[in-house]
Amino acid sequence: MENLLSSASHETLPDSFVFPAEQRPPASSAAVELPVIDLSGPRDEVRRAVLEAGKELGFFQVVNHGVPEQAVRDMEACCEEFFRLPAEDKAAFYSEDTGKPNRLFTSTTYGTGGERYWRDCLRLACAFPVAADAKTNWPDKPDGLREATERFVAPTRALGMELLRLLCEGVGLPPDYFEGDLSAGDVVVNVNHYPPCPDPARTLGLPPHCDRNLITLLLQGSVAGLQVAYRGDWIRVQPLPGAFVVNFGHQLEIATNGLLKSVEHRAAANAAVARTSVATFIMPTDDCLVAPAAELLAGDLGGGARYRAVTFREFMRVYKTVGARRESVEKAFKI
Repeated sequence: MENLLSSASHETLPDSFVFPAEQRPPASSAAVELPVIDLSGPRDEVRRAVLEAGKELGFFQVVNHGVPEQAVRDMEACCEEFFRLPAEDKAAFYSEDTGKPNRLFTSTTYGTGGERYWRDCLRLACAFPVAADAKTNWPDKPDGLREATERFVAPTRALGMELLRLLCEGVGLPPDYFEGDLSAGDVVVNVNHYPPCPDPARTLGLPPHCDRNLITLLLQGSVAGLQVAYRGDWIRVQPLPGAFVVNFGHQLEIATNGLLKSVEHRAAANAAVARTSVATFIMPTDDCLVAPAAELLAGDLGGGARYRAVTFREFMRVYKTVGARRESVEKAFKI
């Protein structure tokens, strides 16, 4: 447990967390904000807004999303309480084995760089629907964490599937295109905890990366930290209480033949206060073959496949090898 940032007091930034200056350019002060989409509006308007935001920024925020407010509050509260637990209460769950679906760890490298990043992470995974025995693999402290996670996962996954249906309608795919194996992998919840950092200007909470999955739904909490790549710059994402930040993963980019893109993002460290965010990832099954949809290779959108077909298992093997930067992943899978 000596590596867990939230269990130690750091007066200075350890050298292993220092990123070279060229890898941590400051975020822009430009007033570029993510679109906020009210999902309770007319379906045609919502569909258009989701598609436009996805094409322009690859990120947007959603409100009136149908995930119960109490489920959101309980999840956030239990996750924050988990990281306040004494180190001995978290020790049994700590593991550096990346093959374990449920574990607590401190971030290390993506495999191609030497720096570590200023984040502790509680990773929780389950098949869907959530089976009774799945919860026994989650921490039993604090009281209520298992139940809060179960009550949170179901409506959050449903929100992700509804957004995928809207995207399908918008780009001309069958509404159920992403149902089945493309979204039937484990639901993975990453509870990211960024403790106060003694020198946030020299490190990162998460380095620039693109998500490996289909679609991501993030509760970013009340403390800012998420930054999104946009036109050669980094823009800060301002927290919006109760909203989910939505972004696309590489599997959605491959399936839409690049019509929708997985966009790089990162997390900044903070000197003053801790930040906790909750990211929910919708994944394909390991053996699912992900390829550009045939419907998008014909007609006006034609021009041939831009990505090779790949199983999600093989994608992950390569992703872990080349690192999570967009350029590296594109080079590995683009035709």
